[in-house]
Amino acid sequence: MLIPSINNSLDELINLLNQLSEKEYSKSCFELSGSSIGQHSRHIVEMFQCLIRNYDSGIVNYDKRERNIMIQTNIGFAVQMILDIENSISKENKNIELQQTIDGNEVNIQSNYHRELLYNLEHCIHHQALIKVAILKCENVAVDENFGVARSTIEYRKQCAQ
Repeated sequence: MLIPSINNSLDELINLLNQLSEKEYSKSCFELSGSSIGQHSRHIVEMFQCLIRNYDSGIVNYDKRERNIMIQTNIGFAVQMILDIENSISKENKNIELQQTIDGNEVNIQSNYHRELLYNLEHCIHHQALIKVAILKCENVAVDENFGVARSTIEYRKQCAQ
């Protein structure tokens, strides 16, 4: 169920990006503290890429992701990167070691691939919520009401509607 949910969120992002002009995509947005929709999209993509690229080694450090400017400035390239993620994300669960430097101290935490996929899904949804704020400035862009909304919130809303 995790992979279809991730693909659904990434497909929602693709559908949104395909409605934007390159200018809308890469324009600095006051509501996003000066960042752009493209920068948030790049961040989503590169977090998934970092996990996938480091799957074989089993050591993931999200701080050492690539930061490819093309993803934040070129919609077609960003969409292709998202499709590449969808095509390569299905992997067997295995132990993963997370590495991060916090306040000058290296921290190592044990995790696993599925847990990190879940983290990336929640992280994706969080950034989609931020993107949704910027979309309000774009004319003629249709955004699904559930875009950027946590799956648990969507389920809760369904229960309340009954």
